[in-house]
Amino acid sequence: MKGEHTYDSDAFASSLFGAWSGPAIGLLDLDAFFASVEQLDHPAWRGKPVIVGGDPDARGVVSTASYEARKFGVHSAMPSSQAKRLCPHAIWTRGHFDRYREMSSQVMAILADETPFVDQVSIDEAFFDVSPGRFSSESPVVICQRISRRVAELGVTCSIGLGSNKTIAKIASEREKPRGLTVIVPGTEEAFLAPLPVRAMSGIGKSAETALARLGIHTLGQLARADERILRPVFGVNAAMMKRRAAGAEVSAVSAIDAPEDVKSVSNERTFGIDLTDRKDVEAAIALLGESVGRRLRKRGLAGKIVTLKLKFSYSKGRTIQRKLPHPTDDENVFVPVACELLSSIWAPGTHIRLVGVGMSDFDMSAGVQTDLFCEVDERGVQTSDRRELSVAVERVREKFGRDVVNFGRATRFADDVVRRDK
Repeated sequence: MKGEHTYDSDAFASSLFGAWSGPAIGLLDLDAFFASVEQLDHPAWRGKPVIVGGDPDARGVVSTASYEARKFGVHSAMPSSQAKRLCPHAIWTRGHFDRYREMSSQVMAILADETPFVDQVSIDEAFFDVSPGRFSSESPVVICQRISRRVAELGVTCSIGLGSNKTIAKIASEREKPRGLTVIVPGTEEAFLAPLPVRAMSGIGKSAETALARLGIHTLGQLARADERILRPVFGVNAAMMKRRAAGAEVSAVSAIDAPEDVKSVSNERTFGIDLTDRKDVEAAIALLGESVGRRLRKRGLAGKIVTLKLKFSYSKGRTIQRKLPHPTDDENVFVPVACELLSSIWAPGTHIRLVGVGMSDFDMSAGVQTDLFCEVDERGVQTSDRRELSVAVERVREKFGRDVVNFGRATRFADDVVRRDK
């Protein structure tokens, strides 16, 4: 199933894929990530072959090639000199890795907003667990569709594989690119894997492929049926495990991102396709990001004392400001107004803003409960507002019926931003 197909409800997804039973593991893979970020930041490069890598005249190597360059046979790890011969009119750049890390952190924040169970394996890949009942009651398919849309709003795209374990998710993520969503329904794992070549499974390189071919094993189905004894010279002590993986019977675990005591901060940020210059737009962006931060704080049982507001005016220029609150809070209705107050200290209306970030930190609750005549503080010593219950109620509705079922006006304010950015 391609990611362009969208479904409006859990009921529709269930009619296509059935009610999901058991683990649901996803693998998000950002499409031609470095090149896509370069095309995002250089509108004139969009639709053109872009190569991120070393100097083609000095034994460089291709790091990433855009899909336009891949049509000419260019791929990662290829010598730059060969890539230049295949695609002489390509646009070359050595890359901007701070920028790639910035975009990667925004993507990972989206995953963290959907589930606390995320294993980031590289700058552009992460496993995530959306098993029904573990964190959300939504259809795993619907969650993956939403993740894909939210990543696209950043100006880059991803491909997602969804299945019952990491091996299935990884292989499925490579079936449809770019912006694909491949779903392997529980119970169909073996049929999906059986006809695939052995190299489709991670952990099987060129030498293992050659050794298996000598044994007459060319597909994952043949590997799954092979006698473990003849596989030991190829895989050693991992022979039984490789058989299980090839049969789709692997049992995978995706751990929580961090134990609460290890979390130093909870934040969210967003790069806008069209710079913000109006204070109402900037405050709406702060509120939208703060809503996500508040939800994640409450899910983790955290409350922070330090509010951080981050702005970027260009790729290399930005400002960050913090304020310490008298009481910890997990309520965006408390800390978002503070972030909006801080805005005037680092920004003047009319100045172009390309990125806004909101964060909370300092989760030390050892000071104990302090009463306060001037604000509402609960039994934990956490400051709340009379709107906190509304925020919690909205979260519950979204968990039951889907995250898009209820939105505040600030969310729709930026709907056109996505459309214009994609042009």
